[in-house]
Amino acid sequence: MDCLATYLNHLVHERGLSPLTCENYARDIRALIALAGDTDLKQLQPAHIRRFVATLHGRSIGGKSIARMLSAWRGFFNYLSQRHGFDNNPCVGMRAPKTAKTLPQALSVEQTVRLVAIAGDDPLSVRDRAILELFYSSGLRLAELITLMPAGLDFAEGTVTVTGKGAKTRIVPLGSQAIAAIQTWLPLRALMKAEHEEALFVGKNGKQLTPRAVQYRLKQWALKQGIAGNVHPHILRHSFATHVLQSSGDLRAVQEMLGHANISTTQVYTHLDFQHLAKVYDQTHPRARKK
Repeated sequence: MDCLATYLNHLVHERGLSPLTCENYARDIRALIALAGDTDLKQLQPAHIRRFVATLHGRSIGGKSIARMLSAWRGFFNYLSQRHGFDNNPCVGMRAPKTAKTLPQALSVEQTVRLVAIAGDDPLSVRDRAILELFYSSGLRLAELITLMPAGLDFAEGTVTVTGKGAKTRIVPLGSQAIAAIQTWLPLRALMKAEHEEALFVGKNGKQLTPRAVQYRLKQWALKQGIAGNVHPHILRHSFATHVLQSSGDLRAVQEMLGHANISTTQVYTHLDFQHLAKVYDQTHPRARKK
């Protein structure tokens, strides 16, 4: 659909959204087009959208995913109203079905330390150790890490400058272990990178790593390091936030480092922190322990 193509172009060039974010928008809007079938998008009414939501819910798609799709549809219709003469936005005021809230999964400090302690001095092991140390050191998103360039690193100040969602830039602390791992990787990167490639982390072909490649490598290292469960890049971001909050109790600082626009997004980690405190209480308080 031509409108979708122009909208995606608008997201990239006018709103400055990342390629990964635009892919997610495209997927959600294509789902809308598929649900609409032969009905022209201009003819869609709130009743249609309610039916689409019910259809998605019936396919066991969770409320959080449906809410994300509604947000994508709402933005798309706003664009169509402004640029293509659409009369209304049928998604205004539409809400997704509520689902039980799930807490983000986080590794323990011991598990995380074991995961990032990759042995080996071959280029890929050195690169992967730098990747994992950076994930855990600075709480980066996957898209932020793969697009990071060496110019964003400041070893003297111990910081890394990243571009997050909505093309927003933030400066995040860079730990000493991550600095050491990256400094070990940089000479090897110089031998591997393709001409004109600017990404900090590259693959065997010398090109910027894909999200899927990082996900695959992390899963492989988790197996090798004996870490059970579904280990993915975001789990290191969750672990970073949880461990910093447990140590400092400073929710605002964690919000700034994660790049959350709203502190309510960060507050989910207070629940994880409370679980940790409750566990300590149960194990240590004389009146809490079961006889």
